[in-house]
Amino acid sequence: MIITDNTFFRGILRFMLLLGVFSVCKNVFANDSTIWDKASFTADSLKLELKKKPHTEKELFSIYSDIVGAYSGFAQDSVVVYAPKAIEYARKFKEHAIEMNLSRTMGVAYTFKAEYDTAIAIFKSLIEIDIKRGDKRSAAETLSLIAFTYAKEGKYNTAIDYYLEILKISENEGWTEDCVRALTNLSEINRKLSNTQTALQYLKQAEEESNKLSEDRYNWRIAHIYNEYAYNYIEEGDPDKAIVYLQKADSVNMGIVNKCYTKSLLATAYLQRKDYDQALMYAKESYRQADLIKDKNLYINARKCLSDVYMAQKNYVAAEAEALKAWQTDSTDLDESRIIAENIALANIYMHNMEKAAYYFKRYSELNKLYSEKSFHTTVSDLAVKYETDKKEFRITSLEKEKQLYTWLGVAGILFAVALGFVLWLNLRNAKKEKQLIATRSVMDGEMRERTRLARDLHDRLSGNLSAVKIELNDTVSLSNVNNKLDGCIEEVRRVAHNLMPVSLRYGIKTALEDFATQFPFVHFHFFGQDNRFEERAEFVLYCCANELVNNSLKHSGAKNINLQLVQDKKHITLTVQDDGKGYDEKSIKKGLGLKNIYDRVTSYNGKIDVVSLPGKGTETTIELKIK
Repeated sequence: MIITDNTFFRGILRFMLLLGVFSVCKNVFANDSTIWDKASFTADSLKLELKKKPHTEKELFSIYSDIVGAYSGFAQDSVVVYAPKAIEYARKFKEHAIEMNLSRTMGVAYTFKAEYDTAIAIFKSLIEIDIKRGDKRSAAETLSLIAFTYAKEGKYNTAIDYYLEILKISENEGWTEDCVRALTNLSEINRKLSNTQTALQYLKQAEEESNKLSEDRYNWRIAHIYNEYAYNYIEEGDPDKAIVYLQKADSVNMGIVNKCYTKSLLATAYLQRKDYDQALMYAKESYRQADLIKDKNLYINARKCLSDVYMAQKNYVAAEAEALKAWQTDSTDLDESRIIAENIALANIYMHNMEKAAYYFKRYSELNKLYSEKSFHTTVSDLAVKYETDKKEFRITSLEKEKQLYTWLGVAGILFAVALGFVLWLNLRNAKKEKQLIATRSVMDGEMRERTRLARDLHDRLSGNLSAVKIELNDTVSLSNVNNKLDGCIEEVRRVAHNLMPVSLRYGIKTALEDFATQFPFVHFHFFGQDNRFEERAEFVLYCCANELVNNSLKHSGAKNINLQLVQDKKHITLTVQDDGKGYDEKSIKKGLGLKNIYDRVTSYNGKIDVVSLPGKGTETTIELKIK
C-alpha cells in the first residue's frame, strides 16, 4: 500500500529501523525460508506497483525504500540497484536518518557481494557525516560495519583495530549491546588468527556482558557466543563439547546467518565424531541457508563442508563436484580456495585422475605461497593503515592541542589587555593624584615661604619701628595712653608673627610645639622618642596641623583639657591631639575649611590621618608621617 500523506516518512523510518541496516549482520530474520519467499513476493509486488501508474516523488520514495527493505539481507544485487534511488529522494526531502540507514544497507550489500572497496568507501563517507553531526552512536554503528567488512575481506588486523575502537567508545558510553558485539567479533577474529587464549578471554567477557541484556535482545548474541565456543572446541579436537554449545545455539538462534554457521559447525563436529550421516544432514542445511542469503562466503563454506563430508564417506565424485562448485564461485579467496583446491586434488588422486590431481596440487601449492605472502603483506598493510590512522589521530590531537593553545593564548591576551588597562588606569589615577600632590606641595611651599617673609617683616621691621616710636614717646606725659596702645600693638605683631612662622620652629618641632602649648593653661604637651630634626616641610605640616586642631578644640569642643602628644622613632613621627570636649558624630559633621586644610597638608606629605570622635566622649586626632 502506498502512503501519500506526510506520515509516510515516519512509516519509512520505523520500517527501516525495524528492519535495520544489520539485517544480515545482526540476523534479525527468522529461520524459515518462507519468510524469504514472502519478502521476495513483497518486493515483486512493489516493483509491479511502479509500473501501474505515475507516482509522485514522495510515493516513489516510499516504494523504493520498501523495496530496499524487502530485498535487504538476501537479494544484494537488487539492493544496490534500488538503494541509490531511495537515497536520492531521502536527500531531497532532507530525511537524514533514513538516508543514513539506506546508505548502510547498500554498504552491507556491497560487503556481501565481496565488493569491499566500494563498501568501505560508503561507510567512511557516512563516518564523516556522523562526526560533523556529533552523533556518536551512529558513528559507532558505522565503525562496526567497517570492521565487519575488513574482517570479511580477511584484513583481520585492521578489523581488530576498529573493533577495539568501538569497544572503547561503547564502554565509555555504557552501550552494553555494542560491547557484546565488539567482544564477540574480536574473539572470532583472534580465533581465526590462532590466538586461542585471547579469543576465549574476549568470549568470556562477551558472555558476561550479554547477561545484562534484556531477553528480546539476547538470543542472537548468545547464539553467536555459543558458536564461537563451539569453534574453539572443534579446533581443540573436542567435538562433544562443541555439539553441546551448538545445540544451545540452535535452540535460541533467531538469525539466518547464525543458523547457517551453526549448521556448518554441527556438520564439522559430527564429521570429527565420524558420524557422517548427521554431518551430511547439517552440511546440506547449511548450504540451504547460505543459498537463501546469497552470501558468497557462506555459500563457499557450505560447499566446502559438503565436500569434506563426501570425502570422509569416500564419495569422491560428489566431493569433487561440491569442491568444484565452490572453486567456480570464487577461486581467488585464499582463505578458502587453498582447502578447496586440496579437496579437488585428493578426490582426483583417489579417482586416479593424476593429471587433474597434479594440476590442482600445483594450484594448491601456488595458493599456499600466495596465502603466506598475503599474510605478510596484509600485516604490512595493516601496519601502514595503523600508522596512517595513528598519524591522523596524532594530527587531530595536535590540532586540538593547538586549538586549546590558541584559546588559552586568547584568554591570556584578554587578561593581559584587562590587566594592562587596569595598570594604565592606576597609573593615570596615580599621576593625577601625584599632580595634585605636587600642586598642593607647591602651594604649601609658597605658603611657608610667604609666612616666613611676613613673620620676618612683622618682627624685624614693623615691630622694630613701633618700638622706636614708643621710645620717642616715653618723655611725653600726655601721650601715656598712646604708649600703652603701642605696647599692645607690639605684642599683637609679635603674636601674629609667631603664629605665621614661630621662631621656635627653627629649633625643631618638639621645641615649637612645647612653646606653643605654654600659651594655653590647659594644653599639655607630651613627648616620646628621640629629639631629632626632620625635613623642614614635615615639621611645618605638623606645626600647622597642631595649631589648627588645638584652635578647633578651643573654639568648638568646650574642652577643659587638651593633650598634645608627639612621638618620634627612626621611621615615623606621630602627632596626637586629644580633648575631653563634647565631641561630634563623624557621619553628620561636614569637613570645614580648617579640617580640609589639615587633610590636604597630611595628604601632600603622603601621611595618614585618623579621627575618632563620639558625642560626649571628646575627640582624638592622630597624624602619622614617614620620615625622609
